Amino acid sequence: MKFLDQAKIFVKSGDGGDGVIAFRREKYIEFGGPDGGNGGRGGDIIFVAVPNLNTLIDFRYTQHFRARKGGNGAGSDRTGAAAAPVVIQVPVGTQIFDDDRETLLGDLDEAGKRLLLCRGGDGGRGNAHYKTSTNRAPRRADPGWPGEERWVWLRLKLIADAGLVGLPNAGKSTFLSVVSAARPKIADYPFTTLHPQLGVVRLSVTEEFVIADIPGLIEGAHEGTGLGDRFLGHVERCAVLVHLIDGTQDDVVEAWRTIRHELHEYGGGLSEKPEIIVLNKIDAMSDEEIAERRAQLEQASGAPVMTMSGVSRQGVDRVLRLVQDQITRTRAEEADTTA
Repeated sequence: MKFLDQAKIFVKSGDGGDGVIAFRREKYIEFGGPDGGNGGRGGDIIFVAVPNLNTLIDFRYTQHFRARKGGNGAGSDRTGAAAAPVVIQVPVGTQIFDDDRETLLGDLDEAGKRLLLCRGGDGGRGNAHYKTSTNRAPRRADPGWPGEERWVWLRLKLIADAGLVGLPNAGKSTFLSVVSAARPKIADYPFTTLHPQLGVVRLSVTEEFVIADIPGLIEGAHEGTGLGDRFLGHVERCAVLVHLIDGTQDDVVEAWRTIRHELHEYGGGLSEKPEIIVLNKIDAMSDEEIAERRAQLEQASGAPVMTMSGVSRQGVDRVLRLVQDQITRTRAEEADTTA
């Protein structure tokens, strides 16, 4: 299935049904009277997050959603039938923006969460509604109220606990394939990852977390260079960022600074998230090179640096344990903040 994380769609709720003008005409009833019923309510437009979807590809082919009009009223004080709502299913983590792409209308970040975006129009009044002691035969009925309509943007932000960031060919896809059942494309050229990938890491029977791999960033990504930084939205919800650095390149400090600069320029609080720095591909380095480049990174970042090899799995378990511990701490802090 092709991955699509943005889509623009048109939605319109149903118009209300019309009220009617009607009068009773029954045998043995000397005086009739108005009995025109009210119109029914138009259908609503409702979004709901479902857990079995992970892409917005369906909205590439279906871009218009319209609810039905409510039923018209009828004689004998019969109210028109209300139209059924149109329920639009989206993946968990979908955000709904107004047409300006800046005004957030809703964030469906939990399975089953619903958003009533467009309310159906109310039904019009029938002439029975206007009957009074002085106006016993009103000939007035109202049309139904129109529904709401708008263009909206859907943006999917994957729900993951940890996010992998780094330059192209830093070993992110290899790492994901080693620690989970995900099978991303792996090759010896840049930008083999063209869209985000998710994997589930299970450390024990009771411990597991979801990790997201996004396409590599390069200098100037916030200005559109390479694949740009649009995919960084998929790690905005992560509790920790795992920053992989290719230890075989000449300047590991510059590689670290490049990614940090792009995270800062993107915004969204990414530069403030907890970061675990990992010097990767140590299987292709000598002990002296590992120690030297690790010291350079620790001096530049002011934080401890882990070392590992995704290919040989050397140090991978220690990295996963540190990631799990950081996720636990961050989620606990978030729970305390919202409590």
